[in-house]
Amino acid sequence: MSGIVGYIGNKRVVPVLLEGLQRLQYRGYDSAGLAVIREGKLEIRRATGKLRNLEEVIRLNPIDGTYGIGHTRWATHGAPTEENAHPHRDCHGTVVVVHNGIIENYLEIKKVLEEEGHKFTTETDTEVIAHLIEKHLDGGSAGSHPGNLEEAVRAAVRQLTGVFALAIISTRDLNKIVAVRQGPPAVIGLGKDEYFVASDVPAILYHTREIFFLADGDLAVLTPHGVKLTDFDGRPVTRRVQHITWDPILAEKGGFRHFTLKEIYEQPRAVRDTTLGRISPETGQVFLDEMEITEDEFRSFREIKIVAAGTSRHAGLAGKVMIERLAKVPVEVDYASEFRYRDPLVDPRTLTVLITQSGETADTIAAQREAHAKGSKTLAICNVLGSMAPREANGTIYTHAGPEIGVGSTKTFTGQLTALLLFSVYLGHTRGVLPPSESKKLLNALTALPKKLEAVLQKDEEIEDLARIFYRSSDFLFLGRGVHFPVALEGALKLKKLSYIHAEAYPAGEMKHGPNALITEGLPVVVIATCNWESPYSRARYERTISNIKEAKARGAAILALITEGDTEVRAMADHLVVLPHTIGMLSTILEAVPLQLLAYHMGVLRGCDVDQPRNLAKSVTVE
Repeated sequence: MSGIVGYIGNKRVVPVLLEGLQRLQYRGYDSAGLAVIREGKLEIRRATGKLRNLEEVIRLNPIDGTYGIGHTRWATHGAPTEENAHPHRDCHGTVVVVHNGIIENYLEIKKVLEEEGHKFTTETDTEVIAHLIEKHLDGGSAGSHPGNLEEAVRAAVRQLTGVFALAIISTRDLNKIVAVRQGPPAVIGLGKDEYFVASDVPAILYHTREIFFLADGDLAVLTPHGVKLTDFDGRPVTRRVQHITWDPILAEKGGFRHFTLKEIYEQPRAVRDTTLGRISPETGQVFLDEMEITEDEFRSFREIKIVAAGTSRHAGLAGKVMIERLAKVPVEVDYASEFRYRDPLVDPRTLTVLITQSGETADTIAAQREAHAKGSKTLAICNVLGSMAPREANGTIYTHAGPEIGVGSTKTFTGQLTALLLFSVYLGHTRGVLPPSESKKLLNALTALPKKLEAVLQKDEEIEDLARIFYRSSDFLFLGRGVHFPVALEGALKLKKLSYIHAEAYPAGEMKHGPNALITEGLPVVVIATCNWESPYSRARYERTISNIKEAKARGAAILALITEGDTEVRAMADHLVVLPHTIGMLSTILEAVPLQLLAYHMGVLRGCDVDQPRNLAKSVTVE
């Protein structure tokens, strides 16, 4: 879960690399470094900690070049020290490598190379790659091509086991960047007489919108004259060039103090854009993007498996309720990291839905491949056009949330909930089990939701005041029932990630089965007690939630309740309130997420936490 960037062209290379690394910091921020070549000479600068430390190193000891590579690290092998920071070199300092991923057989390779006389100076698995390329550049193996960087890299990667995205330069084969993908994401950017490689689109978005993603087993050679693409065996391949429509300003803070806050405020637009062009409120129909899965197949599936991780899994848990309620299909939600290790019962009658912001989450991709191997069609819900999950899926519903930089994942969640609702309505209509009157009502309510989200965002100062009351707390409890329980899980996760406060979430009805023992005097208990007054099911859940609030109050808890406008019962007993606009059905989950995100954000800021880049975490988990 590191970030790589490379550039070859006519611009000054160091500013381009630093700018790219700045936009990749969400992928790792233990250390950073870059390497450039100018007039045949290689220079490297590295620093531990945040990127500003590298910038200071370069200010004090400037470098320049005509092309180069950079890296921001999230440590997997070796402590986050300057010695272990990328780029890594070979014995003679003529080959440098930046790497995202894990080399599983690096100890075996390292032992052989040491026996051959190679000297290692770091604890990392990446250094092995540089030495292995050096060996092949020297002609130290059968079939080597001395002095040819492309062929040396090709020979080296065929010996590696694991997952890796690489960018390599060498003074022994000038004016060339070799980029490789086997697992983690890598994107190639095509400019005017300039070319880029990066781990993610935002790193190069200000320079070009014409990109293509490398597939597993691709090797790209970037020169001042263009990009040559082959597979690991040297056979030419082609990848579809895509035009990215994201506005580059979406990847900037836009006057907000943090990316996380900016992205919380972007949620009305994200919901609106995810819905745009996909619904007809007049007929109650939903139109999905073109996909390989036919309507007949959607009608024939006997079950759905939802596979995801973290925030995406919480969206999946809410999606389970939506799909079962609206489409009458049984749904099971799995941790992506567990799915393939339990020999899941999946067959051609199963639809497997993958939910992933990046489309590159390693566990989710592995689960997708497991499902395919067992004959299941797969549907991806994803935010990144052309990433791995959509490319391998039989169909995709894109969440048009725009680039998300904050590690906390905010607009991702509400965009995924929106996509899941659209899919549930589509599936219910296609299977003939959702009355048009109900789908019309839902879609009209969805159309009105962005305005209601804007109204919730106007409560920001009110929620910040609540954070000032609770930010010194060491524990939190979140409660919800039915479709609101996944939102409680997400609220607890956000609080943990952004403020480092221990938080747990439970279905409210489970309190008597153990969690009541956690309640002490003054413990903050966040209760999702919204209600759709028109629904008897919602009213029944609401009444039982009131009983849970009374139980917690009796044991000394401080109740912070999310309620619907017009509520009188919870209002009379809660210590603190956030009042949300009324909406129908499962749409309330989208409204409920926002105040919980704002609460976690403000708590984190008040506690002095780095809310955009929480400790020990990175945005895209591209290795197991």
